Amino acid sequence: MATADYELRGKRVFVAGHRGMVGAAILRRLSNEDVDVVTAGRDQLDLRDQSAVFDWFAESRPQAVFLAAAKVGGIAANHALRAEFIYDNIAIATNVMHAAYLNRAEKLMFLGSSCIYPKLAPQPLREEYLLTGPLEATNEAYAVAKIAGIKMAEAYRHQYGCDFISVMPTNLYGPGDNYDPEYSHVVAALIRRFHEAKIADAPKVVVWGTGTPRREFIHVDDMADACVHLMKVYSSSDIINIGSGRDISIADFAALVARIVGYDGAIEYDASRPDGTPRKLLDVGRLDALGWRAETSLENGLRLAYEAYLEER
Repeated sequence: MATADYELRGKRVFVAGHRGMVGAAILRRLSNEDVDVVTAGRDQLDLRDQSAVFDWFAESRPQAVFLAAAKVGGIAANHALRAEFIYDNIAIATNVMHAAYLNRAEKLMFLGSSCIYPKLAPQPLREEYLLTGPLEATNEAYAVAKIAGIKMAEAYRHQYGCDFISVMPTNLYGPGDNYDPEYSHVVAALIRRFHEAKIADAPKVVVWGTGTPRREFIHVDDMADACVHLMKVYSSSDIINIGSGRDISIADFAALVARIVGYDGAIEYDASRPDGTPRKLLDVGRLDALGWRAETSLENGLRLAYEAYLEER
C-alpha cells in the first residue's frame, strides 16, 4: 500500500460541493488545519459547465482538491432520476479532474460511494471487488458515474503522473442531510418519518422493504476526518474504503432511530418496496492499516443527527 507525506499546511484547498452534507463536513474539518480554503457555490460555478470550471481553476489555482460535489439521493431518487444521476456526476468528475490536471493541482481526492461494488459481492466488501459482477439495479446509473470517476483518477495518475486518489465512503448521516420525504437516504428518511409520527401521535410508521438487509453507517464528521487523514498519508491508484466496519439490519436500525426520536408506535414493513443490496459492509482493513478508525458510535451519532435535524428544520 502506497503511503505519502503530503503537507496540507499553508496550501490553497478547494472543497467542491461545500454546501452539501459531505463537503460541509470536510469544510468543518479543515477549519482545524492551517489552510486557505476556497469554495464556489452553484450560483457562482456550475461544475457541469466545462468552460466555467476551466476558467475558475485557471483563476483560483487550488493546490489540493476535495471532489465532494455530486448529485445524490436514496433508492427513489436513483430510480426516478437516472439520466440526471449519470450525466451530472460524470460531468462534474470530468470537468474538475481535467481542470486540476491542466492547472497543476498537487493533489486531488475523488469521493466515490460504496454502491460501486457488485450487488452480490462477498462480504465484507474489499476494494478489489470493484467490477467483478453486476451492480445493484436501483442505483446503477449513479454507481456507473462514480466508477467512471475512479477510472479517470486512475488514468490521470497513470498517464500524467497526477496525485489523484479515490475513496469510497459507506452510508453517511449527520448535519446537512437531505430530509426530502421522497428522495432522501434511509437515515434522514427514518429520522423525519419517526419525528413526524411522534408529533402527529401516529399509531404506526411504515418502512420500505422487509427490514432484513444489513447496512453500515458512519457519521459524516468521522468520514471528513478520514478524508483529511488520507489526503495527508495516502497516494495510490488503488481505491480505499471509508467505513465503521460494523453493520446493522434495517429493522434494528429503524428501532434504534425510533427510540432516539422518542417514537413508541408500531413499525411495519412494506415488502412490496425494494430492499436494494442484501448486505453492504465495507472491509476497512486498508484504512485501519493507515492509522484511522471511526470514533463516533452509531447511537451517539444518531443523537447528534437528530439534534441537527431539529435545528435545521
